Amino acid sequence: MSTSPNTVVHLVRHGEVYNPEKILYGRLPGYRLSDRGMAQAAATAASFAGHDIAALYVSPMLRTQQTAMPIADISGVKIDTREEVIEAGNSFEGLHIKGIDSALWNPRYWPRLRRPSVPSWGEPYEEIADRMFDAIHEAREQAEGREAVIVTHQLCVVAAARRARGLPLAHNPAQRQCDLASVTSLVFQGQNLIDVRYAEPARGL
Repeated sequence: MSTSPNTVVHLVRHGEVYNPEKILYGRLPGYRLSDRGMAQAAATAASFAGHDIAALYVSPMLRTQQTAMPIADISGVKIDTREEVIEAGNSFEGLHIKGIDSALWNPRYWPRLRRPSVPSWGEPYEEIADRMFDAIHEAREQAEGREAVIVTHQLCVVAAARRARGLPLAHNPAQRQCDLASVTSLVFQGQNLIDVRYAEPARGL
C-alpha cells in the first residue's frame, strides 16, 4: 500500500542586519540586510534549488522580505506576507541591551525582568508559538505532500522548534540553536509532526 509523501515546513531565520548602532531593533521599520546578510540569504536560497516548494510565507519586516527574495527567485513561488510570523514584541525595542551602554544596567528597567519565563519584557513565548503554529499548519495544508518555507525571526523559530520538540518554551537565549539564515525543518506525515531538523546553509559566511 502506497503512502502519501511527507510535507516539510522550513523555518528560515533572516540574514545579518545592518545595525551600526547595535540596538535591539525589533519591529522598528527600515532595518535591512547587511552585505554579509545578503550573501547569507543567497546561500540559503541556493540550498533550496531543486526542492518542490509550494508556499513561501514571509514576515512583513524588510530584513525577512530581503531574505525571501532569492528563495522566491529560485523556487518560482511568490512571497506571501504574513503578520503571524512577524518579529516578537519587545519592550526594550530601540535600546542598547548589550555591553557597557546596556539599558539593563539601569534600575528603572529592572521591573521588566521580573518574570523571564514569560518573558515579562515582551510578547509571551506561548503567544509566539501559537501564532507561528497557526502559520505552520496553514503552510502544511497548502503544501501537502510538498514543501513550504516560512521566513521569520530568531525567537519565532526557537519558540516553534521548542514546542515541536516538546521542550519548555522558557529558555536561556544564549543556548538558542538558530544561527543567521539557518533552516529549521518540521517534517509532517499527514497532520503528524514526525521530525525536526536543523541546517546552516550559510555557515562560514
